[in-house]
Amino acid sequence: MSRETAIATALAAFDGGAFKDRLASLVAIPSTSQDPAFAPDVQRYLGQAITPWLTAMGFETTIHPNPKPGFGPILTASRIEDPALPTILTYGHGDTVRGLDEQWEPGLTPWVMTERGDRWYGRGTADNKGQHAIVLTALEAVLATRGHLGFNVKMVLEMSEERGSQGLREFVAGHAALLAADALIASDGPRMTPETPTIFTGTRGIWQFNLVLETRPGGVHSGNWGGMTIDPAIVMAHAIASIADRHGKILVRDWLPGQGDHAGIPASVRDVLKGCEMQSEESATVNPEWGEPGLTSAEKVYAWTSFIVLAMVSGKPDAPLNAVAPDARATCHLRYTVDTDPDTFEAALRRHLDEAGFPEIRIEAEGVRMTASRTDPANPWVGHVQASMARSLNKPVQIVPNGGGGLPGDVFVDHLGVPLVWIPLSYNGCKQHGPNEHLLIPAAREGMAAYAGIWWDLGESTPKRS
Repeated sequence: MSRETAIATALAAFDGGAFKDRLASLVAIPSTSQDPAFAPDVQRYLGQAITPWLTAMGFETTIHPNPKPGFGPILTASRIEDPALPTILTYGHGDTVRGLDEQWEPGLTPWVMTERGDRWYGRGTADNKGQHAIVLTALEAVLATRGHLGFNVKMVLEMSEERGSQGLREFVAGHAALLAADALIASDGPRMTPETPTIFTGTRGIWQFNLVLETRPGGVHSGNWGGMTIDPAIVMAHAIASIADRHGKILVRDWLPGQGDHAGIPASVRDVLKGCEMQSEESATVNPEWGEPGLTSAEKVYAWTSFIVLAMVSGKPDAPLNAVAPDARATCHLRYTVDTDPDTFEAALRRHLDEAGFPEIRIEAEGVRMTASRTDPANPWVGHVQASMARSLNKPVQIVPNGGGGLPGDVFVDHLGVPLVWIPLSYNGCKQHGPNEHLLIPAAREGMAAYAGIWWDLGESTPKRS
C-alpha cells in the first residue's frame, strides 16, 4: 500500500486500455444538450454510464431534475467515510455541444472514439467526458490500493453546461447543505500549453450582447439607391471599428481592469504570470501585435478583457441580392475577469457608441452568460495540490489566476464558499465545440498520474480547516 502503487494502478488502467474503453463507451452516448432530440441520451449518460460506476465505488447517487424546465438533469453523488474528515467536491459535465457530424475529417465521427497518433478523437473526449473520467478513474485506483480514501468526496455532474449551466446556480443554492465541502477540485478546459501541467484558480466570465441597426423595412435597389441611402453594413463596420482598433486593442476603456490602467491587474495575478507565454498551435497563432499593447500573451488571456465578434450579418451572404440591405446585426461578447464589473458594461458601451456618433445602433439581448470567478492563487489548497502534482509528475506546475474560458465556479464560491482548484487536462488545440475534437493522450496520461497522487495525498493530509 503506497502512493507509488496507487499511481501505477491508475496508469495501468490508462496504458492497458481499460480507460480508453471506458471513455469510448462514454463518447458513444450522444449526450448533446443543444438538440432536444437527444434528451433521452442526456438522461442515459447519467443513469446508465455514470451512476453504476459511482455506485461501485461506494457513492450514494441521485439524479435530480433541473430547477429550470427544459434543461438537463443534475447528478449528485457522495462517499462519506467520516463526517469529521475533510470533504472534497468535484464537478464535471456530461453534456456536449452538437456533433456536427458532416464537418469531421474523413474517417472520423463524433460518437465513435478513434485513435490517431497521440490523439483520441470524439465529441466530449476533451470537453468534458475525458476529464471527469480521469478524475474518477484515479479515485478508483486510490480506493483499490488503500481500501479507503481518508477523506470524503462529493460530486456534481450537470447536463446543461453547454447551454450556460442553466439551473445550476439555483440547484446549488437549494442544496448547499448536501454539497457542503472544504474545496472544489475538478477538471475542465485547456492547459496553458500542451506540455505544462496547470492549475486555474478561477475563470473569466462572459458578457454577451447584440448590436442592431435597422434603417428601412426592406432592401432597396443597389443601382437606384446605392450612394444616397444609408448602408447599415458600412455603419455597423465603423461602429465595431470604434470599439476595438485594427489590432484588437479595446477602445471602450471602461471595460478594462482599473478602467484602462495596466495597474488594474492585481499584483498577485501579475506575479504568478511572470515568465508565462502562450504558444501558437495548429488551430490558431499567437499574434504578439494583437490586443492590448504592453501586456504579455498570458496577461492578455488570463488577466485582461477580450472583445470578440462572434457573428455579423447584413443582407443574405448565401444568396446576395442587388440591394442595399435593410439592416445589420452583430453578436459580440466580452471575456472579463473579476477585476471588472459587468453591471457597468452596457452603460459604458452605450456611452461610447453615442460619443462615437452611433446613437442609432441598439444594444440588445445583453447579459452575463458566465460569471467570472477567482480564488487567491496563494490559497493553501492551491499550494497543496500544486505540490502534489509536482511530486507526481516531477516537473513544475503553473498556477494561473483564472482560465481564459468560462466555467460555473462562481456558483460554488457564492453558495458553498469553497476555494477553486481547476486542473485542466486538455489543450488549446483540442478543437472543442468544433469538428475533430480530441484529447491529447500524453496530457491525459499526466492528468491520470497527477490525480492519483492528489487523491492519495489528501488521504494523508489537507490544509488546516478554517
